[in-house]
Amino acid sequence: MVELNPKEGPLEMRLMELVRKTQIEKNMSKQEKKNLGNKPKRQKITIGSIVEISIEGLYYVYAQILPKSLYAFFEYRSKEPIVDLSCLTTAPVLFVIPVYDYVITKGIWLKVGKLPIRKDLEILPLEYIYDNTSDKYSTYNCYTGKIVPSTKEDVRGLERAAVWAENHVEDRIRDYYNQVPCLWLKEHYELFPESLPKKISMGQIVNGMNVNKCINK
Repeated sequence: MVELNPKEGPLEMRLMELVRKTQIEKNMSKQEKKNLGNKPKRQKITIGSIVEISIEGLYYVYAQILPKSLYAFFEYRSKEPIVDLSCLTTAPVLFVIPVYDYVITKGIWLKVGKLPIRKDLEILPLEYIYDNTSDKYSTYNCYTGKIVPSTKEDVRGLERAAVWAENHVEDRIRDYYNQVPCLWLKEHYELFPESLPKKISMGQIVNGMNVNKCINK
């Protein structure tokens, strides 16, 4: 996945980002706005820590910090911040992806506790790399940094190697629960159309994407 920066993109992307920020502020309570102003300037990245993420002021989701800048995002959301984090020990994992360090160190996502890393998260997943000039695939091992030639079939189901910004992650989580394609996964959908949300129909245009182009690629 190629990282897209709305601030540097075309006018449509900047407008989309402005609408998103306006909607977040509209849905935030007075207390949440106060908390936003009181966010700490610095946090340490601590393996095993749980971070709390507000999605447009509508609900909260949670992720765990793993080694190698990876984060496990849980399929769990709550209208109110959860007190007992142990409910996450059995929650399904939505995806595991790298996130920029500043998201934690600048206090954009707040740490709210810590849990032991689950057995199913002890082995970090491989990621795939796609070279569109040669139409070839490789796997990337975050432990060793090794890139190994592979096949499309072998990388199917893996995350594409990319570091995510906080707003792109939040968009992806929101779109998952809304059951619509995520703009930041457009190239991934074109390579693996089966990864599109199941309720998307042929010819549908969502988030500026023509789903036909993804399915017929």
